[in-house]
Amino acid sequence: MIKILALIMTIGGAIALVMGVLGLFGSLALMLNPWALSILGFIFFLAGISMLKYRKDTDEVQMQNQN
Repeated sequence: MIKILALIMTIGGAIALVMGVLGLFGSLALMLNPWALSILGFIFFLAGISMLKYRKDTDEVQMQNQN
């Protein structure tokens, strides 16, 4: 379950980061402030990547507790 959430955060953060950077350079018109979108995208991308690297999934923890 945690790995799925981390994957969603990583993909969503990457999309927001790309849209924010494109908005900063003027090639994409957004209703949101492109700086805010870039910063939030960066935060979500880093959080998702770190969760994928360092968290154990709930299924793995249950298997270890049963043994």
